[in-house]
Amino acid sequence: MGKVSDECREVDFIAGEILYFNKPLDWTSFDLVNKFRHTLSRKLNVRKIKVGHAGTLDPKATGVMILCTGKATKRIEEFQYQTKEYVATLKLGETTPSFDLEKEVDRTYPVDHVTCEMVRETLTKFTGEIRQIPPAFSACKINGKRAYELARKGKETSLKAKTLVIDTIELLTCALPVIQIRVICSKGTYIRALARDIGIALHSGAHLTALQRTRIGDVTLDKCLLADRMDDFLENVIIKTIEDETV
Repeated sequence: MGKVSDECREVDFIAGEILYFNKPLDWTSFDLVNKFRHTLSRKLNVRKIKVGHAGTLDPKATGVMILCTGKATKRIEEFQYQTKEYVATLKLGETTPSFDLEKEVDRTYPVDHVTCEMVRETLTKFTGEIRQIPPAFSACKINGKRAYELARKGKETSLKAKTLVIDTIELLTCALPVIQIRVICSKGTYIRALARDIGIALHSGAHLTALQRTRIGDVTLDKCLLADRMDDFLENVIIKTIEDETV
């Protein structure tokens, strides 16, 4: 459930519903959850309703997010373990502390030696089971604190490498120093960290300039609701449910 075309079906957000959203740029995942929870509570005229999400997206990322309400929140872990697909744009020769545009460029590196063929060859080294150190600006916990909370305060963070699986990396465009890639990967993959590691492997640097999650499991962008249609969507499905109950 997610698109406006699904509005004809009966809904019960208290018992539990699953919705698909296209997270806007510069919203945190929690911004989307909180906006939906507030809007839904107001529409239903209830003070509290359980809403959660599967798979956090960074503020500078857009794309598929799955929200669950009520008893359907028990399925969040199920969705988190599903394969994810991303389209990422990387700029080579520069790094930022966050590995994306959340922070400004802090270092520059040579790129004249990099060729598109070298990029293609390097990407093959990141398929299969790999070890990856999460970014300091991440939701990983260090002594009970989120790593990004410490990083944003300028405190040192030390995160351990994690094992993950990258099924596919495809080079979509190569207009050096900018490249665009498609990545299909497992839970726990940080595309920002992948950008960092690709830059290092190319004996240069890299950071994300754009990131879009295009799929979680079978949920693709074309099935997702835009955040600015949230009010209309909820108004329509709730009115339809009320009308059905009064017939």
